Amino acid sequence: MSDRISVAVLGTGIMGAAMARNLCRAGLDVRVWNRTSAKAEPLAADGARVAGSPREAVEDADVMLTMLHDGPVTAEIVRAAAPGLRSGQVWLQCTTAGVDGLPPLAELAREYQLTFVDAPVLGTRQPAEAGELVVLAAGPRAARPGLAPVLGAVGARTVWLGEEPGAASRLKLVCNSWVLTVTHGVAEALALADGLGVDPQSFLDAVGGGALDMGYLRLKAQAVQSRDFAPSFAVDTAEKDARLVVSAGAQAGVRLDVAAAGAERFRRAAEQGHGAEDMAASYYASFDEESASAEEKPEGGRT
Repeated sequence: MSDRISVAVLGTGIMGAAMARNLCRAGLDVRVWNRTSAKAEPLAADGARVAGSPREAVEDADVMLTMLHDGPVTAEIVRAAAPGLRSGQVWLQCTTAGVDGLPPLAELAREYQLTFVDAPVLGTRQPAEAGELVVLAAGPRAARPGLAPVLGAVGARTVWLGEEPGAASRLKLVCNSWVLTVTHGVAEALALADGLGVDPQSFLDAVGGGALDMGYLRLKAQAVQSRDFAPSFAVDTAEKDARLVVSAGAQAGVRLDVAAAGAERFRRAAEQGHGAEDMAASYYASFDEESASAEEKPEGGRT
């Protein structure tokens, strides 16, 4: 790799855009591409070069970083980039692909003779923007020194889990199962408080400072209480990830009733028009679609 590492970021949604900005701030040579070009173009102001195609983005790049919706979309985009790829190029695969979605990507890396690193991340918008993600990584030891500036720019720390792809993606699903469970727990508790005529703040005060309190509870409760569902992690993506968790459990012979119910809650919230909002909008799934919207319900109880 050259002294100034070049990184092609494919996928500049909430997470990919934040990662690209931090790569620019770290002084790396950054190229970006997104299917909806309007999501990539603002990154030019941060110093990124906006590419017109995946092929253009990856040509001569040291690292190709993918942060796309799922495994099949990632495979489609990497195939589109293939004419610009070269043997030995590092592929830092950050998309949450799941246990079924990752093997085809690893096979694609072998087909194009790429150095494949399975590297999903933990964190949502705020830690992504602050460069404080936790990167879960599995890949060849020989690739790690060259990736250090990239990983250091996007994350607070990297947890290496061996050399074989898949180990990082499996841990990501375990972590996601917890994140999604907590999100639904907050949403349901506040929905129940509204339904029973309980001031939601009384609930937060009751658990405050104890073993049941946590920063994530406060973060998602604030979203629900303020009705500010600006996406940190969108409902549609959360549903996709929840179904990946359920599928992985089924393959392992593990029944995940809570995760399955959570996927259904996200589906209902999306059906009610909240798919692009933050996953805390799981709150809305507690109420019939035909009933008054949550904004019309008075604080402390439903009409």
